[in-house]
Amino acid sequence: MPKNAEANLLDLIESSEDMWGSVDLDYRMVVFNKNFERYVQSCFGVQVVKGMNPMDILPPERAAAWPVFYQRALTQGGFRTEHTLHDGRTYEISVNPILVDSVATGVSVYGRDITERKMAEENLAAATEALRASEARYRAAFQTGLDCFLIIRAADGVFVDVNQAFVDTMCYSREETIGRSSLDLNLWDDPNDKQEMLRLVQQDSVCRNLEARFRRKDGQIIWGRLSSSIIEIDGQLCHLVLVRDVTESKAAEESMAAAAEEMRVSEERYRTAFLTSLDGIALTHLNEGLFIDVNPAWCRIYGFEREEVVLHTSTELNLWANPDDRLKMLETLSDTSICHNLEIENRRKNGEKFWVEMSASKINLDGIPSILMVVRDNSAAKAAAEKIEDLAFYDPLTHLPNRRQLMDRLHQALAASHRSGRKCALLLVDMDNVKTLNDTLGHHVGDMLLQEVARRLTANVREIDLVSRIGGDEFVVMLEELSDSSSHAAEQARTVGEKLLAALSKPYELNGRECQSTCSIGITVLGDHRADANGALQQADLAMDQAKAAGRNTLRFFTPALQAAISARAALEDELRQAIRSRQFQLFYQPQVNRGRVVGAEALIRWSHPQRGIVAPGGFISLAEETGLILDLGSWVLETACEQIALWARSQETAHLAVAVNISALQFRQPEFVQQVLDALRRTGADPRRLKLELTESMLVDNIEEVIAKMTSLRALEIGFSLDDFGTGYSSLSYLKRLPLDQLKIDRSFVRDLPADSSSGAIAEAIISMGKAMGMPVIAEGVETEEQRAFLARLGCHSFQGFLTSRPLPLIEFERLIVALNTIPCNYAD
Repeated sequence: MPKNAEANLLDLIESSEDMWGSVDLDYRMVVFNKNFERYVQSCFGVQVVKGMNPMDILPPERAAAWPVFYQRALTQGGFRTEHTLHDGRTYEISVNPILVDSVATGVSVYGRDITERKMAEENLAAATEALRASEARYRAAFQTGLDCFLIIRAADGVFVDVNQAFVDTMCYSREETIGRSSLDLNLWDDPNDKQEMLRLVQQDSVCRNLEARFRRKDGQIIWGRLSSSIIEIDGQLCHLVLVRDVTESKAAEESMAAAAEEMRVSEERYRTAFLTSLDGIALTHLNEGLFIDVNPAWCRIYGFEREEVVLHTSTELNLWANPDDRLKMLETLSDTSICHNLEIENRRKNGEKFWVEMSASKINLDGIPSILMVVRDNSAAKAAAEKIEDLAFYDPLTHLPNRRQLMDRLHQALAASHRSGRKCALLLVDMDNVKTLNDTLGHHVGDMLLQEVARRLTANVREIDLVSRIGGDEFVVMLEELSDSSSHAAEQARTVGEKLLAALSKPYELNGRECQSTCSIGITVLGDHRADANGALQQADLAMDQAKAAGRNTLRFFTPALQAAISARAALEDELRQAIRSRQFQLFYQPQVNRGRVVGAEALIRWSHPQRGIVAPGGFISLAEETGLILDLGSWVLETACEQIALWARSQETAHLAVAVNISALQFRQPEFVQQVLDALRRTGADPRRLKLELTESMLVDNIEEVIAKMTSLRALEIGFSLDDFGTGYSSLSYLKRLPLDQLKIDRSFVRDLPADSSSGAIAEAIISMGKAMGMPVIAEGVETEEQRAFLARLGCHSFQGFLTSRPLPLIEFERLIVALNTIPCNYAD
């Protein structure tokens, strides 16, 4: 029961002038007020205490009758009796059942001192006798009574006489009352009360203690307790009625009843919440932890039956995985009387440890300091949090720390190194040829390899060192607490690196097959104040790239020269991004000639750098491809070339020109590439027959079916395709004949040494022959001398581009060159 409701009820009971007490079904006193205590003390000389059996209060002769009275109250709906004390005071005792949802839970004992009322009744009897004996004595008793006296003619209900108490109580004067009836004065709030009085008088010649509501002259409703009897006055039958104003006591009773109902409802709500709560609720004594009660949810969480818990301590039940947790909770309660959301590890009945979220507060139960605890099984949430942390900080395949945890540890290691002066080192380990293993034996075998690599790395370093997988086939080993000498620390790191190289190069038993793999290791030694975590990882990565370039299965150290290269690269990347935003590019055009006539041009991008001037593609294209910026550049080149095709179409001198645009592998692989080309043609209005897309052989190695599908879609619009750098890659006749190509392009590396180098000549001849066999024109690039042109012409290749005709030129110069070349007669005899 909530404390406020109980306190309000007790205050109300104590303020009552009547005595009140309640007894539960086990004959134990539950609630009583001071007047009840005084009554029992006066009657029986016994001090009442909570939980006492009424039979312990009563003398033996009355104690034996108590169960009968108790059952009579429960079965008959209550009864009333009177009891006179030795001091002469008389009490009216009312014993009634206490009902909760129509079920009896005990009885209430209500007593009122009716000594004055008895005296009034005796006065009524005396007054009646006095009327018979002496009018003077009657009038004195009638007029001086504290209760209302009324004489009403039985025949018509007209008031014959009223006393001063009636006038004071009902606010009607005697003149307004006598000669009129109660109906005239509208005295009865409920006319049925009058009929009940008349019925009782007619039945028993007397009516006692009938409670009824009356209406005063000012309209206020009051409660009265009336008694009535028949008398004869001057030969007429009259009702002699006595009414006592009990409004205040009635209000007290109603307030007490309302408080009792509030207590009942509150207790019922508490009990409902206690029984139906999804959280475990327990009541324990504060000091020894003795359980008083637990709810079903608590039993479900801990796996106990209620009977196994109540009257046992938490220590006996072995609930605390760490007994110190209970002491910490008690310390918190002693300071604040309440604690919230403590995460504590408990133990179930079967011994299983699990996490709970606990809140507790100190309460007082029957004068005993106690604890109300609410617990929630937090094991699932705790496991989920640990799983999230595991996913956030550990690699799911190898269970090694991931990049995030590595960076956290690296920050800490660098700070410790700065303080102590001792160096640390990073070893970036990249496994060689894992992709080949995945492609040949399957990714599950590749995963097994990575798991074994993680095991070997961990087995070959110290406990203080960290082994991390940062993605794919890359691992990082962080060595801490090395020498304070940079050279000595480098030797220590080299020793570990060579040990790892040897361990990782040993054969692997994977899925019943013996496999071989090696690694490349890049090492950087850290400890000065210049390196940060990101920079350290970059340094190791640069060193690892050097190890790969040196032939793999080796290690390399980071050097300042590498740092300068990476810094320059970073600066160049920033400049390149800015250049894309501010459009610092233009297209140069190199003529493509057939039998001396300009038939087209290759569009070549140039960077108009604000400080360095015109920068050729070799200075930035590779970086653009590595960073993905090639997508923006390629899109701009395609759009600009299409715009130029549309402009040239307006002039008879240039309308025939085709423009070749180089397409990067990354650009071609984009799912929306075909749509991008179509959008560029639509926006610019360029003739698709004048657009030629140059692809490299390396683009054709992966996913040949997707390549063919994209080329076929564009070829349907008569867009041309040229295979650039032919002969330098992995050309295969099996797919070359499936590709909708329009042209093969002999790479400049085969043209450069013509006609002196017989091997280059043989390759060029083979390419030209292949083109003829496939019905595909061939063009040679890098033609710089007349000897080279003539040699190629003799082999049947009459299309070329190169410095022999012109270097790549800006647009205006190129257009001037076209006019000049196309107006000069062709002098080529071949």
